[in-house]
Amino acid sequence: MDPARPHHSPEQSPASLHLPRPTRRAMLRGGAGLALAMGASAASLLTSGPTAHAQPRGGRRPRGVDYPKAEWIPADASNYTAADRPSEYPVEFVVIHVTQETYKDTVAIFQNPAKDVSSHYLVRSADGHVAQLVREKDVAWHAGNWDYNTRSIGIEHEGWIDEPDKWFTDEMYAASAALTANICDDHAIPKDREHIIGHNEVPGADHTDPGPHWDWDRYIKLVKSS
Repeated sequence: MDPARPHHSPEQSPASLHLPRPTRRAMLRGGAGLALAMGASAASLLTSGPTAHAQPRGGRRPRGVDYPKAEWIPADASNYTAADRPSEYPVEFVVIHVTQETYKDTVAIFQNPAKDVSSHYLVRSADGHVAQLVREKDVAWHAGNWDYNTRSIGIEHEGWIDEPDKWFTDEMYAASAALTANICDDHAIPKDREHIIGHNEVPGADHTDPGPHWDWDRYIKLVKSS
């Protein structure tokens, strides 16, 4: 997920959007962690906080949800950039993340207006449940690279990269692949490794997720067959 980004309006100049930002480890650990995090590589690290928006009761979906199988759990509006994609920016990539957090805590992070971080989707490990937190037309702050943020859709996966047997379940792979296939179909994104990438493959990224144990061969096959 994207390190914290400065608040800005769409009218700001591009130069103002390339300021260096602290990593999620810094956000997780606060001021003391900032000094440690600024020079360290890490997987997706998140923080937790109070909820800013109420979830629709019973998991009801609004009419505007982008993925029919997703539950709408909106991120705080302070944690992403409102946009009009693909008119404003083309959507050309899907970026795969691993949270280094639980599903519940990840939702809380995205709904905390102080965190400056979000993704479009979050997939739960145990059952593959999909939450949508940012509309696809909007720019989530997940990639750590503004250009890639504007041109991609981010999918977070619950779990830790060094515990693949515990977190990278069949249900997660299947649900995520179906979601990615839907995104690719909607935005005419090729279903290949040039366009479906890991957070660690984003230029300038200092994160290692989804890690060496993410089964890319299996995942791409599932995407293509979904």
